[in-house]
Amino acid sequence: MQKQQSLEQLLQQVLDKARQYGATHAEAGLSVSQGLEVTTRLGELETIEHHNDQGLAITVYRGQSKGSASTADLSNTAIDNTIKMACDIAHYTNEDQYSGLADKALMPSQILDLDLYHPWDLSVEQAIDITTECETQALEFDAKISNSEGAQLSTHQGLRVYGNTHGFIGSYPSTRHSLGCTMIAEEEQGMQRDGWYSSARDAALLQSVTEIGQIAAQKTLARLGSQPLSTRKASVIFAAEVAPSLLGHLMAACHGSAIYRQSSFLVDALEQQIFPEFIHISQQPHLKSAIASAPFDDEGVLTQSYDLIKQGCLKTYILDSYAARKLNMTTTGNAGGTYNMIIETGDKDLAQLLKQMDTGLLVTELMGQGVNLVTGDYSRGVAGFWVEHGEIQYPVEEITIAGNLKTMYQHLLAVGNDVDLQRNIRTGSLWLAQMTIAGNA
Repeated sequence: MQKQQSLEQLLQQVLDKARQYGATHAEAGLSVSQGLEVTTRLGELETIEHHNDQGLAITVYRGQSKGSASTADLSNTAIDNTIKMACDIAHYTNEDQYSGLADKALMPSQILDLDLYHPWDLSVEQAIDITTECETQALEFDAKISNSEGAQLSTHQGLRVYGNTHGFIGSYPSTRHSLGCTMIAEEEQGMQRDGWYSSARDAALLQSVTEIGQIAAQKTLARLGSQPLSTRKASVIFAAEVAPSLLGHLMAACHGSAIYRQSSFLVDALEQQIFPEFIHISQQPHLKSAIASAPFDDEGVLTQSYDLIKQGCLKTYILDSYAARKLNMTTTGNAGGTYNMIIETGDKDLAQLLKQMDTGLLVTELMGQGVNLVTGDYSRGVAGFWVEHGEIQYPVEEITIAGNLKTMYQHLLAVGNDVDLQRNIRTGSLWLAQMTIAGNA
């Protein structure tokens, strides 16, 4: 708490100096963080990394001319030089009528406690023991698990402070911990790799070492005997661990910068039917202990809950203050990203979705970046499983799925209740009516 208060005081001094050096307004962010990462492989220590980072970033405005600078050196001299540099840059930049601080009325009157801070008092020796045991659980699961790419544990804690010349200064600490391993399985036809991990704000909420290791082994074994498919059209289910990627393209296409640049397939799409009527996607930034919760955004704006998609219709774009002004709208409090985007689920788990689909492709891994947000064209390399009669028949690889995001979203048939809570986008498995599958069988 004392360090939090001292950093807030330091940030106030930074803002005061910016005013002294000629800034009309200014905003600044201070961050300090520390962490530990340990990787072991086959019982041997591979890497130990200690992180101890700090930084200051400041943006000043002379009228509506803007200048920004940053430093990792928090000495008085370095901070002073950074402020002067930002002011000098603002002196030479052109005015932009849309630039400036977020509106003062949008700042929170008090900082919500979202239970984001759970430090893990962990020694290097304890971390090594945990990763070694995780890998051991996977190696001993089946004789076909012949090798490992290693197990990794990371623990991170940080403190973020933001302030501006509206008089707002806010700060909050947070933590994030993860544990996972990647294994290799082998049989006569060849080798396959896969893995599993668990991530949480509170280490007590991580899956157990045994569970992580055994899931990694099971997923790796399931990939053995993978084969290609012939080119066809079929239903596709994106498993919960890859489904956030599909909705992530929606978030990117809805971002204000993509809209005002006319570089999104969702330009002029407000109130249009993007999904079937049963689809509801909302932001919920104040969930306790959630991975992507935050009391305010990168401009100090109070984060808020809102509907992005309601009854299948696009209700808003995802906006920071600059994009909002360009579009003659109001910021949604999303400077810096989104905060717990959640799609409403159905009542079926993955096994039940497979039964209902009967025949099609279950995608469990995505490769490549073949997505055009201007047109919505979608093409990705994938691996997964071919399904017939509602049951997985065999693993598949060396195939590509293709479609257009507009059509894919409109033909979403169901959302599974097998939600992955470890990501910013919370979704279960997503079942699409039909996509083109390109193979070489």
